[in-house]
Amino acid sequence: MIKLPHLTARQTLIVLHDLIAAAAAVAATFYMRFQDQLLNERLAGLVLFLPGFVVYAGVVFIIFNLHKTKWRFTSLPDLYNIFRAASVLAVSLLVLDYILLSPKFYGTFFFGKITIVLYWFLQIAFLGGSRVAYRYFRYARTLQRFKVAGSNPTLVIGRAADAEILLRSIESGAVKKIWPVGVLSPSQADRGQTIRGVPVLGDIDDLERVVNDFAIRGTRVARVILAPSALAPEAKPESILIRARRLGLVMSQLPSLESGGQAMQLAPVAVEDLLLRPSVKIDYRRLENFVSGKSIVVTGGGGSIGAEICERVVTFGASRLLIIENSEPALYAVLEALKAEHNGVAVEGRIADVRDRERISSLITRFKPDIVFHAAALKHVPILENDWDEGIKTNVFGSVNVADAAAAAGAAAMVMISTDKAIEPVSVLGATKRFAEMYCQALDHEFSQRGNAARRAMRLISVRFGNVLASNGSVVPRFKAQIEAGGPVTVTHPDMVRYFMTIREACDLVVTASSHALDAARSDVSVYVLNMGQPVKILDLAERMIRLTGLEPGRDIEIVFTGIRPGERLHEILFAREEPSNEIGIAGIVAAKPVQPPLDTMRGWLKTIEHGLASNDRAVIYRVLRDAVPDFRGEAA
Repeated sequence: MIKLPHLTARQTLIVLHDLIAAAAAVAATFYMRFQDQLLNERLAGLVLFLPGFVVYAGVVFIIFNLHKTKWRFTSLPDLYNIFRAASVLAVSLLVLDYILLSPKFYGTFFFGKITIVLYWFLQIAFLGGSRVAYRYFRYARTLQRFKVAGSNPTLVIGRAADAEILLRSIESGAVKKIWPVGVLSPSQADRGQTIRGVPVLGDIDDLERVVNDFAIRGTRVARVILAPSALAPEAKPESILIRARRLGLVMSQLPSLESGGQAMQLAPVAVEDLLLRPSVKIDYRRLENFVSGKSIVVTGGGGSIGAEICERVVTFGASRLLIIENSEPALYAVLEALKAEHNGVAVEGRIADVRDRERISSLITRFKPDIVFHAAALKHVPILENDWDEGIKTNVFGSVNVADAAAAAGAAAMVMISTDKAIEPVSVLGATKRFAEMYCQALDHEFSQRGNAARRAMRLISVRFGNVLASNGSVVPRFKAQIEAGGPVTVTHPDMVRYFMTIREACDLVVTASSHALDAARSDVSVYVLNMGQPVKILDLAERMIRLTGLEPGRDIEIVFTGIRPGERLHEILFAREEPSNEIGIAGIVAAKPVQPPLDTMRGWLKTIEHGLASNDRAVIYRVLRDAVPDFRGEAA
């Protein structure tokens, strides 16, 4: 026995419509197929047959879920369900007419094959036609609303498949205030076509011509939306950006469906999106499986890296998140940003400094996390050369406090965010980060000795990467501010070279490295290095950013060289000379095997550093750093 579902008011109306459509299809079929005497002979039988058939048709429609679809989003899968339901009804009529009923009672066929085929076509038309008509009505009304409500005439740049995603979002109301007037596609196959009623007007190179054509016809194109295919290197997105800015167009981008974020949320086109090589392809399913349901702690969660890690673990399905941050405004900002996502994750924020050992231990122990991401750090090279003691308190002792607290709380892993400046360091930043790496290595090794073949007590890993575009204090925001102010743009040295990576790519790879570290078969890796691609010359970066704003370096914006600052070097490196590296089978990540002192030795060095801080003896501290990190070449002033 089929149990009828509980229907909402809207679903009840749909069922009533479909029942009427079923009756109308049968009646129209008989009226079209039979005339005069033949029709009169069948009227009495039709009156008896129709009520039962309509009830049977209603059951079939419910089985195929025709009542569950929203008509404004009618699509091919919905029409396919209508096709299946109509086919079942037609076959049922065929069985009834040829096997069960007509030959026995009438001596001839009540319907006949031609009648049943005609009914099949009419039933599909009556069920599907009304749905398609309603969808078109909503679509036409949406377009009219865009025109009347002052929505911006907009060009979409990208391949047809990408453009269709955006156009569907506009039709459904997910994207508002956009009136698409045309598409520019890099694909030759798209030329001369229409996508959901919007014409493909040419290639990406036709931007100026198309905008001028619309202006002549009285429509001022005000906006350009770049689909993911328009941001691919082969599409030369920097050229699009330059020309669009010269035309005075507002630019937005449609995030990729593979980004793991909100694909339908338009975002401004940032210069940094166009400065790098293509990002490494991330296995988002792996990250979701790893993070889903876990309790996560992020220290320094209000910083640019920490905040992005918070956003990513929430996106990947963490059950609980504790954000530890010593800046109240930064903590408030990240909590408000996460609250806006409405994802159901229990997010808590606490003000604390990683230097406060008791406070950090208390917070992490009470929370009982599965994974701790340690992103809290002081990171600006010139500042730490002057305030070296503050760097040691935060980057060394703060990291020790977090690592010990994570271990005491029974966390499965602690992940420390490190830097490429920790390799053969020439700065206090690099030396303190390398020292913190070594402590995590030593503690990780200690836990490996305590564990058994089935399970280690805990994993402690460090993940190194270089400069992150658009992070707080990085060179790109500084260049942008200088360009907006009319210059000059300040570069330390014409030959200065750095590695760069986007925040999202770096954080996704950090989480990926964590998943690798907790794989019991690969428990020997404790330092991971992200593949930063090819190094970027800072001078070239500055010149390109100036051009992307539609200006010319040296003519519109001056570039001034200020000289290398204390603790800086011209070329960053990813591996030390005597530091072997291994591929781990994951794109974008390699394993490093740096020197690993015993835990007792590390604790002895920590005591000496602590005494040096108490007496403000910089020479003692630098001597310990050089003993621990032989490559460190910093000098006590």
